[in-house]
Amino acid sequence: MRERKVRSCSAVPFFCVRMIPIRMISVIVAAVILVNGSVGVLAAQEKPQLQLNALSACLLDADSGRVLYGKNENDVRAMASTTKIMTLIVILENASLDDVVTISKNAAIQPDVQLNVNTGEQYVLKDLLYSLMLESHNDVAVALAEHVGGSVEGFAGMMNEKAKELGLDNTYFITPNGLDARDEHGMHSTTAVDLARLAAYAIQNDTFVEITNTRTHSFSEVNGKRSFTVNNKNQFLAMMDGAIGVKTGFTGEAGYCFVGALKQDGRTFISVVLGSGWPPNKTLKWKDTRTLMQFGVENYFPQVIYEEHFLEEIPVEDGDRDFVEIGAEGKISMLLSRYDDVKIYYEHVKKLTAPVFANVTVGHIYITVNGEVVEILDIKTLEESKEAVFLYYLRETFNIFLPF
Repeated sequence: MRERKVRSCSAVPFFCVRMIPIRMISVIVAAVILVNGSVGVLAAQEKPQLQLNALSACLLDADSGRVLYGKNENDVRAMASTTKIMTLIVILENASLDDVVTISKNAAIQPDVQLNVNTGEQYVLKDLLYSLMLESHNDVAVALAEHVGGSVEGFAGMMNEKAKELGLDNTYFITPNGLDARDEHGMHSTTAVDLARLAAYAIQNDTFVEITNTRTHSFSEVNGKRSFTVNNKNQFLAMMDGAIGVKTGFTGEAGYCFVGALKQDGRTFISVVLGSGWPPNKTLKWKDTRTLMQFGVENYFPQVIYEEHFLEEIPVEDGDRDFVEIGAEGKISMLLSRYDDVKIYYEHVKKLTAPVFANVTVGHIYITVNGEVVEILDIKTLEESKEAVFLYYLRETFNIFLPF
């Protein structure tokens, strides 16, 4: 391969091993050109082990979907009322906020925690959504599920279809309220990472955020005979600037659980803790959540990994030009820390045969973070080379013998 033109490291980001400053934090980046050998690789710093009470935990970059910190994040566990994140999303995407919901006997007899609705009562759907998320009422969850899905089983099917759509491969729903349950297909369960990805999807919905961030909401039965006020039980909203919902949960099998979100300085973090203590240790979930979120805020900042167009020239056989430029368009940015090892691999053909057309894929760039491919870019021809013809050779001959 023809030796590429040499340009400075600042002009060609990430084409050489170097330290990249990120608000006083250094990220180690290496470029490896597979066609032409490789350059040296420097190791990232070892990530610390956070002191967490939770049996499973996950910190996620909501924008890229990348796990920033995990503890048994792929272990399947009961999820308690964090289930209602999916319940709310399925309702918002399949029903009108102005619908009137009639309470069935099945809904009215659900166990605590309850709003204590009565059979035959009617409520505006949106009002019940505040009851569902702020105080986690199980009777309301069933009433909403029956309204939207026709039955609890029908609604659970909708929940599982949505989980499949979102790629939550280790999640299975049986109930809309999150009470511990099993059936012939398995346990009502999820993983910390699946739940984090569900929350990252959910907070893109403005109505979801509006409801889960509301501190208090008052409403009445449609006929006005009974009135209620529900208050948000999510203490995380007052713990950190930029906090967003999302949902608490507890059952005997799940322990204390919490899913939270945080938007700060253009960054969005999702934290999940499952099995974060059992009674009387009700506050451990808040401590674990703060630990995860502070780790994210203090260590992860936006950094451009790749921003380039021209890469190099490659030779062309039997063309009216000997070389054509190749390159890859794109600007890849994500949250990175000093604990991340970023590498860029280039792989493309060594030569081409005319005719060569512009915008033809001739290779790929693989961007990896900690050994995982996070982005693949196409390397394409940036110009063309026509097939050489008689007049071309004649002109070249005249240029040799009659240069003036």
